Amino acid sequence: MVDRPDWDLRLGYLIHDVSRLRRMMFDRALAPLGITRSQWWVLAFISRKDGLPQTQLANELDVGKVGVGALIDRLESSGFVLRQADPVDRRVKRVFVTKQARGFLEKLRKETDKFNAQLTHGIDREALEAASDALLAMKHNLLAMSDGNALPSESEEEVSKKTKPRKSRKAA
Repeated sequence: MVDRPDWDLRLGYLIHDVSRLRRMMFDRALAPLGITRSQWWVLAFISRKDGLPQTQLANELDVGKVGVGALIDRLESSGFVLRQADPVDRRVKRVFVTKQARGFLEKLRKETDKFNAQLTHGIDREALEAASDALLAMKHNLLAMSDGNALPSESEEEVSKKTKPRKSRKAA
């Protein structure tokens, strides 16, 4: 089996490389709008959890407090978010999306939809759903591993059945 590529290495490389290229091209797509992917990511997250404390935001995004603080500083200076002291604990700063940001997010969503349409061009819906399901299962496995939960081990034969290359379906 010398000619068979190492599946684990190839899969890990593809996941990493697609992610890296997607980030790079997404940054290019957002550049004309004057916002970075990191700022967009924080803004979109805040819009779904408006009024979240800044420290909780840092924890949920898995970003350092200083890093998220700098992103919020830039978003605040652009008029997209505002910080307000918590009414119960004035040391806590809650982050809110402004009306200006809500309009901007609509524009961003349209750009994101266009970007994703280009990214998935030529890939049928069934293949996209299968890839999404597989990546979601991997994410759940990784999260279970991070919580210290051991996943059930499988025999080599069971693993081999799952990883056998399937014949690709080419569009006619």
